[in-house]
Amino acid sequence: MAVFTRIEQHIYCRGMSDRLQELGIFVRAAETGSFSRAARELGTTQPSISRTIAALEARLGVKLFLRTTRQVNLTDAGLILLERARHILPEIDEAEDAARGADSLRGLLKVAMPVAFGIREVIPRLPAFLADHPQLRVDFDMADEAEDLVAEGVDMALRLGKLADSGFGARKLASAPRMLVASPAYIKARGAPVTLDDLAGHECILGPGASGPKGWMFQEGGAERAIAGTQRFKVGSAEGVIALAKAGLGVALASLWMCRAELNSGVLEQILPGLRLDHADVHAVFPAGRQPSRKVRALTDYLAAALRSP
Repeated sequence: MAVFTRIEQHIYCRGMSDRLQELGIFVRAAETGSFSRAARELGTTQPSISRTIAALEARLGVKLFLRTTRQVNLTDAGLILLERARHILPEIDEAEDAARGADSLRGLLKVAMPVAFGIREVIPRLPAFLADHPQLRVDFDMADEAEDLVAEGVDMALRLGKLADSGFGARKLASAPRMLVASPAYIKARGAPVTLDDLAGHECILGPGASGPKGWMFQEGGAERAIAGTQRFKVGSAEGVIALAKAGLGVALASLWMCRAELNSGVLEQILPGLRLDHADVHAVFPAGRQPSRKVRALTDYLAAALRSP
């Protein structure tokens, strides 16, 4: 076998590096469906992305995208390349991380999570994990609405409640009890409900994921039962539910994750403590078509243990 000269080695290594960069650009353009958006994410320009894709198509001799004025769509060849590239690029990262060792995770990890859950339960538990991996950077995408993980380029997401059927991979991390809570001032003014029927005369604060069209849904004697209450307030975020309850404006239904600090400080009190409610689950969700990277698996394992501890 011929021995490479230094120049040949440089050209070969640079060529491999350029091809991997091309693949990375192609994947983000394909997943976002937009050269402009891929350019913004990658810190470059739309013409630069277009040139890279054109060079890749020329080298392969096939069209990868069908371009219109508003969006780009993958051809059959593009779909095949995307499927393969999604496996190739993480495998390279995995190999490099493995070579560095278990304590040397590095690079960017993008995590999506609900705002209140992230602030209250995840971020306070992260210092120990990040101290073990000082070269790791984390981009938190915090929103209460579930986003398209692939289009957003998210490595993993934390989802509360029941998961919608999808092709995504998921792992249950922990569960927390749900309960009815109210402020001491509200309880003093309106009295504490003793039975579910008593809730009908109270201000019930409806929030995300805990109610149906007729109000709160409870399981009683094997049957589902709706409790409407006055329903003066409805809010689209868990933090808003807790804020309304702290202000003495009604009774809230919340998981322990959402009201732990308020219960410990006495700002909120549990009512109907004998009521048995379904627990709230949190899952780690991984984008379809990708194998969770070593960084993702490490954070998932850490949170599974951390969220189960007080």
